[in-house]
Amino acid sequence: MPERVHWPEWWEWEVEVTHHLLRRMAKRRFNELDMRIMLDDATGYTKDIDPDRYLVQTRWEGRDWELVVEPDPLRRKLAVITAYRIE
Repeated sequence: MPERVHWPEWWEWEVEVTHHLLRRMAKRRFNELDMRIMLDDATGYTKDIDPDRYLVQTRWEGRDWELVVEPDPLRRKLAVITAYRIE
């Protein structure tokens, strides 16, 4: 049985879609609802090389994806910076 992920506090914050992500959605063939489904189905996360960001692992349409997120503790929002399929 897979180990249960212990999500940080920011996982429960309101999700904010960035302009960068909006520009990538059409090219990568997903929309905001799809992105929210990816977040709901996330299997884990790791720290990004940028100290303020995290990589969230998920699956969508049978493929592995990562979402780059940046928690904003002052506003208590979780900005989704981008999402991409893992090749």
